[in-house]
Amino acid sequence: MSNSNPGEKPPEKSTGLHIGEAGPGVKKVDPILVADHVSRSFGGLTAVDVEHLEIPRGAITALIGPNGAGKTTLFNLLTGFDKPDSGSWSFSGSDLAGLPAHKVARMGQVRTFQLTKALGLLTVLENMKLGAKNQTGESLFKSIFPSLWKKQEAEIEARALEILERFRLLKLKDDFAASLSGGQRKLLEMARALMSEPTLVMLDEPMAGVNPALTESLLGHILNLKAQGMTVLFVEHDMQMVRHIADWVVVMAEGCVIAEGPPDVVMKNEAVVDAYLGSHQDVDLGVVTGRFTEPKGTS
Repeated sequence: MSNSNPGEKPPEKSTGLHIGEAGPGVKKVDPILVADHVSRSFGGLTAVDVEHLEIPRGAITALIGPNGAGKTTLFNLLTGFDKPDSGSWSFSGSDLAGLPAHKVARMGQVRTFQLTKALGLLTVLENMKLGAKNQTGESLFKSIFPSLWKKQEAEIEARALEILERFRLLKLKDDFAASLSGGQRKLLEMARALMSEPTLVMLDEPMAGVNPALTESLLGHILNLKAQGMTVLFVEHDMQMVRHIADWVVVMAEGCVIAEGPPDVVMKNEAVVDAYLGSHQDVDLGVVTGRFTEPKGTS
């Protein structure tokens, strides 16, 4: 697989990320995100029940699991788009519990969505400029005086154009976002996330619905995020892609973390095989997650 910048060597896999034996809730050497006892229920269904989770800084972590495992719900909780029933979590040592999504993003933790959130009636460039933080012109009073924000506006536009060129979207800068293909909107959303100069980028199924022709480009951009010093946490179902680019893998099933570790190790984990393939059809998945106890007398 080639990098999005030809001639650059993709970053090597990060190792030595954890302390002790790999497993659910294992401590990391340098965690950027730490969650404790985070739970969320909808009616009688427990969507998320994470006892302890640490995301390693400067690495690419994949969050995997079968449909309905709670991955997107966990994303929503950690980024302020939903409120948990219980739990606490921190980002770079700062408590995030109760903070709204826009404040979380300003702290350097940004996310993308399964269904892209580009503003269709704005141009690609306008979407990009909205991603920049601390804009002077957003103040109602200061917006009246162009001399107060014109210089910053020019700097923001220059940065937006540079990122668009990197993502090969520069020629589309004046097109409405609604006119882009699904893959191009994924690229735009990732590019717009970089406008806020994040330290943690959370990508929710970045490859979903993407034309195969753009898949390699997206993969290259994810690798480049790490090369530029950012931490990446992404949800994905393509196990080949996870094995190829992830440094660390977290596996969820029925809202719980059932396994953690390097990709090659996790893929051989019996609980992971059970969760994905149902190899033990006579064992309820709840037994694998530890939520239910297997009745005595069963194998």
